[in-house]
Amino acid sequence: MSRVGKKPINIPKGVTVTHDPKKQSMKAKGPKGENEMTYHPLMEVTIDKETIHVKRPDDLKVNKSLHGMTQRMIENLIIGVTSGFEKKLIINGIGFKADVKGTDLVLSLGFSHPVEMKMPKGVNAKAEKGMVTLTGIDKEVLGQFAADVRAKKPTEPYKGSGIRYENERVRKKAGKKAA
Repeated sequence: MSRVGKKPINIPKGVTVTHDPKKQSMKAKGPKGENEMTYHPLMEVTIDKETIHVKRPDDLKVNKSLHGMTQRMIENLIIGVTSGFEKKLIINGIGFKADVKGTDLVLSLGFSHPVEMKMPKGVNAKAEKGMVTLTGIDKEVLGQFAADVRAKKPTEPYKGSGIRYENERVRKKAGKKAA
């Protein structure tokens, strides 16, 4: 049995979880907001008083992977509405900066024009000197938006300028040597 999938999920106080087995969907409501998800129809989800259990029909490889993924998605749903998720991006380079204007993230990345990115629903941004902090309750949407922002100007290996995650390590290359 999957080690991740067989682990029960505890429902903390202040969080209400509703489950619709016909639609294979779950909704969670907590202090940070409300979020919902759908899971694969082969997985069986049961809710006790304060725990959620995920079961799979058999030991096929596909079902094993779906088992662990479904458990982790439900756990992320509950974590999102209780404490939320956060991604930090470091902007490094001469003249590179970020600014938040309403629901847009405006980046100056050395192009002839500023790059404006519309933030998805549920994602908030805070721009400080050299750092953008993205927060939200949906881990998947938050991670995809952070990846889209990073893709606008990935860190180059010679000077290290560009956008990178806070805990990402960039291996620097040696430049050309003078003869």
